[in-house]
Formats: sequence, structure tokens, C-alpha cells
Amino acid sequence: MDTPLHEQPSIRVASTRGRGILLTTVLGSAMVLLGSTVTNVALPRMGADFDADVATLQWTVNAYMLTLAGLILLGGSLGDRFGRRRVFLVGVVWFAAASLLCGLAPDAGTLIAARALQGVGGALLTPGSLALIEASFHPDDRPRAVGLWSGFGGIGAALGPFLGGWLVDGPGWRWTFLLNVPLALACVPIALRHVPESVGATAQETGTEVSAGAHRRPAFDVPGAVLGALALGLATYALTEAREGGAVVAVTAVSAVLAGAAFVIAERRSQDPMMPLSLFSSGQFTSVNLVTLCVYAGLGGFFFLTALQLQIVVGYSALAAGAAMLPNTAIMVVFSARAGELARRTGPRLPLTVGPLVCAVGMLLMLRVGPGTSYATGVLPALLFIGAGMVTMVAPLTVTLLSSVDGRNAGVASGVNNAAARASGLVAVAALPLVVGMGPDAYRSAAAFDVSFGRAMPLCAALLCGGALVALLRLGPVGTVAHRVHWHTHGWLTEPPLAPRSAHPRAADN
Repeated sequence: MDTPLHEQPSIRVASTRGRGILLTTVLGSAMVLLGSTVTNVALPRMGADFDADVATLQWTVNAYMLTLAGLILLGGSLGDRFGRRRVFLVGVVWFAAASLLCGLAPDAGTLIAARALQGVGGALLTPGSLALIEASFHPDDRPRAVGLWSGFGGIGAALGPFLGGWLVDGPGWRWTFLLNVPLALACVPIALRHVPESVGATAQETGTEVSAGAHRRPAFDVPGAVLGALALGLATYALTEAREGGAVVAVTAVSAVLAGAAFVIAERRSQDPMMPLSLFSSGQFTSVNLVTLCVYAGLGGFFFLTALQLQIVVGYSALAAGAAMLPNTAIMVVFSARAGELARRTGPRLPLTVGPLVCAVGMLLMLRVGPGTSYATGVLPALLFIGAGMVTMVAPLTVTLLSSVDGRNAGVASGVNNAAARASGLVAVAALPLVVGMGPDAYRSAAAFDVSFGRAMPLCAALLCGGALVALLRLGPVGTVAHRVHWHTHGWLTEPPLAPRSAHPRAADN
């Protein structure tokens, strides 16, 4: 029998079961985090092993981001319908199997296909991490549980590039993927033993006043998911292959526009849209997403190119390049919660204007980084500015977003924002090499890559300045979100966190 809705989850953090739930969610998040952070460090070695061009390196990153961004909203819906633990575990196993295929890939084409499959697994397990915590722990222990999950995630974010670099320089880049297999083997039995199953509550069960028929569960927006992923995929292909020109690229670009228009029409007509267009009736929600698009496009381009610049031009090993990013992440881990509180006290305009501008300064300082540049006087100051800017804006961005919608729409709103951030990073990685004139073999020449990097950093900085301008002109005071005060602690993520889609989860039989 299902547990009645009025019975709150009772698991405590200090209990054996509570520790098991935390370990499960941390291991699952670590897999996705490694998939996002270690690949950039390994790109030069992958390119050398497969004799690949720049477009292949772009696809190695973007194939993963494409399926993850395109399907992450659908992944949350699947968890609500079929059980969050069940879908989370399917995602873990899927992600591990795809990681194994990545590690064993005999050629670049297989690696890219496996990376796309990795993104599907990530889309299934990512929405479940925080949702499992929200659905399992006693309300009094949820803030502490989320804080611990965030803190361990911060450690993982700090160590991810360092670990990736060590693996690339040691046993080889393939182990950056194979490492996910033992993590999954540990995660699955712990989850089966300790994590309770839960499903999303219907509108009628939560007491929400909606139209007739609200007792049913929302249908899956399959047309929306397909059209959204198709539009992203076609746009990515057109941008990545545009340097080759030709009719195929032109047709693909037009098809991307048509698929995007069809996506908007499908969402407008759908009874249960994946991305409810009504959310954009809130000026603050629209503005925050515009800021998100600008900010994460700039950051996505920066992190993709900087990992290559440090190795190809400055001459760092993969380990040194990964270690170079530690100060940036450390700032995020230590100060993110304070930044979230700052947004509550001052309103969003100040942190979301200042943060992107500080990041932009850091990116312009990266123009000083070239052959023989000292880490202490060249690389470190730029990364400290970028870390300070990120910690100023990332957590406030989430707090502001959640304050722009009512509570029952918070999960969908955060999912839209998360997908927007990932999609903007995806487009930036696809477009920047084209815009700056980076040739297919630019990464094989330190001089050629350095020229392209010098053109790209001002563009990334301009995107951040665009986000700051939107915040300055369109954002104002914002109220608090009392029932979600702990979400501001997620500043360790390189994209906005996903809030649970249902504020009132319903327990299910184990």
C-alpha cells in the first residue's frame, strides 16, 4: 500500500539509512560531474590518439551535452511517473555502460556515439539526485542533507579535473570514463538497500486548485522532447560543420530553425508541456533565463578552450591543467551559500550584474596567458576573478529563478533553466571555433591555437557583459522562497541545480 500523503518522510541524516541515501546521491552526482569536467582535460590526448580534427573534439564534448540538455526534462517526468529510485538506477546503469563503451572505443565515431549515450544516462539520473533527498528525509533534516550533498559535490567538483589530469597522464584518458564503472557498481546495491521509492503526487493529491481532470498524472511530452532535442542537434551540427559549407549545412541550419518553431508550437498546444510557455509570462523568469543563456554560453566556451590553451600553448601536462582550475572551484565551494544569502538581502540585480562583469574581467586577463606564462602571475589571477564572479552569480541566479514562480512550478522552472544553461554551453562550444576562424588542425599548432584563443576570450567576456546588462535593466527586488531556503547552497555546480518537480512526493511500494 502507498503511504498516505499526510505521513511525512521520517528518515534522519544520522541514521544508517540516511547515510546510505546520501552516499547513493553523491555517487550518482559524481558520475555526471566527472562526465562533464574531466573530458576537456583529456581532449588533446584523444585527438592525438584518433588523429582527429577540431570538429571531432567539439563533438566529443557536445554529443554528451546534447542528449543531456535535450532529455533532462523528460528524465524528471519519468522519475515522477515510474519512481525516482527506479529511474535513477536505470540512469546509473545506463551511464556506466556508456562510460565503458567510451573507454573501449576503437575510433572517434564510436566515442562520440558513446558520449551521446552517456548523456541519455545522465538525463535519467541527474533529476533524481536531489529529488531522492527531498522525498526521503524528514523535513527538519532536509537542509542538512542537501548541504552535505552539496559539500561532497563541491569536493568532487574540485578534484574532478585534477583526477582527470592524473588519469590522462598516468594510465591514459580511457580511464576517465572507465572510472564510472566501479562508482556504479558501488551505487546500485547501496540504493537498492537504503533508498525508498517515491513517485510524484498528482495535482489532486497535493491539494492544488486546477482544472477538471487534475487527478490524472501528466502525460509525457514526447513530441516536445523529440523536437527540442532535434532542434538542438541540428543547430549543433550546422554550427560545427559550417566551416565546410555546402548545401547539407544550409539545409541543416534551416531545419534547425523549423524544428525550433515546431517545438514552440507543440509546447503551446500540449496539455502537459515539457516547457510550459506560461512560465515566461513572468518578466523575472524570462529575464533570469536570458541571463542564464548569456552567462553559461560564455562560461561553456571559456572552460572548453582554456583546458586546451593550458596544454597546447602554455605547455602544461593534463594533470597540471586540471590542477590549475582548483582555485576557481574552491572559491565556489567555500562561498556559494553566502552568495545565496546575499541575493536574498540585496535582491538579484546587484549580484547578477556584478558577478558576470567580474567573470568577464577574468576572461580578459586570460589574454595574458601564452607560451611560458607564469601560473602565479598569469593564470591564477584570471581564475581567481572568474571564481569570484561565478560564486557571486550562480547561487543568486537559482534563488532568483525560484522566486519568480509559485512553489508548485519550481521543479519545472528549474528544469527549464538547467536545460537552457546546458544548451547555451552546447551552442557556444559549437559556434566559438567557427566564429574565431579556428582551423580543423588548429590544436596541433600552439601558435595557431593561441591566436584563436585570443579572439575567443573577448567574445566570451562580451557574452558575460550581455548577461550583466540584462540583469541591470530587467531585474529588481525579489522576495524570499521560504520553503526552499536550502537550494541556495548548490553553488558548486557548473550549471543551475535541478529542483524536485513535485513538492509533495508520494511514497511507493519498495
